[in-house]
Amino acid sequence: MTGIDRPVAMISGASRGIGAAIARDLHDAGWALSLGMRDPGQSPLPAGERVLVCPFDATDPATETAWAATTAATFGRLDGLVLNAGVLSQVSALQASGAEFDRVFDINVKSPMRLAQAAWPALAGGDEGPGRVVTIASLSGKRVKSAGAGLYAMSKFAVVGLSHALRQAGRESGVRATAICPSFVSTEMGRTASGTDGADKTRPEDIARITRLVLELPPSASIAEIPVHWDVEDCF
Repeated sequence: MTGIDRPVAMISGASRGIGAAIARDLHDAGWALSLGMRDPGQSPLPAGERVLVCPFDATDPATETAWAATTAATFGRLDGLVLNAGVLSQVSALQASGAEFDRVFDINVKSPMRLAQAAWPALAGGDEGPGRVVTIASLSGKRVKSAGAGLYAMSKFAVVGLSHALRQAGRESGVRATAICPSFVSTEMGRTASGTDGADKTRPEDIARITRLVLELPPSASIAEIPVHWDVEDCF
């Protein structure tokens, strides 16, 4: 199948948590989806006419280019790219080994940069108008709350910077880029990071609603960042 009369989004890390919630929300809103995940058998939605499920591994650049190419060949357009895949690290800057640094930055920073590069031609050159890039970053990309969050925060500062770099790169084409920066979210990763059951934390569905809002805004509404907290934090 080539060409589809509805907006199309690619979502990385779509098998669970925030990525799965975004996939369900966009699907309910009528979007066609290309879902990237390490295990396609864990897709939150069944493959079908408007759901493409592709293997994607943030440590394997070949899967990124193949996923972008398959999406373009299948749907013939791309209106949104959601850079959601990421990994948690609870190591301080003083404790981080070179191997741990490389692991965290490869997944949290280099992979989303490569995905944006691979998807950019379709986002910028579509007949339906320029697309959107949404990066699911973190409030840890705006401040460092504890020593143990050090390495993770460093990677999230970098990915917020990536979002700003993409925003500038899309100035002429009209491709808009936004970093959504949540604090703790009630996902498996969020519960691990917070050391709680997540009952009072931001829901993945909340982040999904915000993501869809950003994706559906026109180019005349360019939003750089959206910080999201489950409570009230003095800085935000």
